[in-house]
Amino acid sequence: MRPRLFGMTASVAAFGLLGSLVTACGSLSGSDGTTLRLVAPEYGDSPATSSKAYWDKLTAAYTAAHPGRRVQVTLYPWADVDREVTRMVEEDDAPDVALMGAYSDFAAQGRLYPAGEVLSIRTEANFLPPLAEAGSVDNTLYGLPFVASSRLLFYNQELFDEAGAEPPKTWSDLKDAAEALKAEDVLYPYALPLGPEEAHAEALIWELSNGGGYTDSNGRYNIASERNTQTFHWIRENLVAPGLTGPVPPAELNRQDAFAAFLSGDVGMVNGYPSLLHQARAKGMKVGTLRMPVSDTLPEGKTPPAAGVADWMMAFRHEGNRELVGSFLNFVYEDKNLNEFARRYQLLPSTVTATQASQGTAADPGTEQFLTALRTAELYPVNEPSWLQVSNTIKRNIGKAVEPSADPKAVLEHIAQQARDAAQER
Repeated sequence: MRPRLFGMTASVAAFGLLGSLVTACGSLSGSDGTTLRLVAPEYGDSPATSSKAYWDKLTAAYTAAHPGRRVQVTLYPWADVDREVTRMVEEDDAPDVALMGAYSDFAAQGRLYPAGEVLSIRTEANFLPPLAEAGSVDNTLYGLPFVASSRLLFYNQELFDEAGAEPPKTWSDLKDAAEALKAEDVLYPYALPLGPEEAHAEALIWELSNGGGYTDSNGRYNIASERNTQTFHWIRENLVAPGLTGPVPPAELNRQDAFAAFLSGDVGMVNGYPSLLHQARAKGMKVGTLRMPVSDTLPEGKTPPAAGVADWMMAFRHEGNRELVGSFLNFVYEDKNLNEFARRYQLLPSTVTATQASQGTAADPGTEQFLTALRTAELYPVNEPSWLQVSNTIKRNIGKAVEPSADPKAVLEHIAQQARDAAQER
């Protein structure tokens, strides 16, 4: 997912097309108790959609309500923000607040405030339960969920009608639909983005639909489980080998490229989130959405959770900054501020009251189905301190499991061993 946050006196957007360029006014040297340093990713994909406008507005509102205080914001591309925050921490120059894709490594190092020290009781209790659970280590909330999304299967209704295909409920249904789409020369009957951009999301969606996942019931990594191995065997034999996943090898297909192909009418099915639905409908496309089809061997009556993704705020400990950080974060999590950002990028707010306030007013009424899926979704194991390292390993390697000559079990075992090694280092 790519969801992100808040008010900015000091940044110029950095986009993928600009590489790792970052521009910020002023120095990032330590907080003086009145100037808060925030590092966040850029959610926009062009100057017109840059997060800068949102940060400027929010910063102005915060400083007007808190005279004498400033917020200094630096934006990084999503591909760089985790690495840059890690670098700052290693150089003992952590910001006051950071927004990124993981938090627990810093919590394990004792560098973060628990939510109870910086948020009001009302704000802390307001997070949606699955997100609060994922943001907690040993029952203490450190990762503050900001915006989120759940994943559903999208299908191009016009292509389905032309192919005489039916919306799939099971994997075999999905294969049948893909074969019908291929017979009509659809370029990507099923787009399978297992490239390094976000392969860990696509992989989790498939694993969950077969009763698997990244961890076992005790929260330990279980990447090479029997069910996960079955999943990647099935994908390789039933989708990749028959040419139902398109001209680009899955290990080289990134999510954004798959989405662009879907919006161009070249994809029959792809897993997506709310912003893709908004973009497709804005183009006049007829799009259907449904829960990910389940494995034909899944026990009858078992309904796997959808995959959920959240982005995490974290508050770094510095001498004298706790009250400043607390006032800022409580302001950020006011319903109007959170919902404005969520609407801007067609994402889901992370709190109960913001979700209630957004219902019926969202730019796209289809958002409700994603909210419903999020309430029971399974998220990445972000409360495992090694997750940031493990997720990078998955992104780089999981696509190999479906290559024509691959042994999925061997690929998963290799990833699992690296995950075990990473967990032992923490």
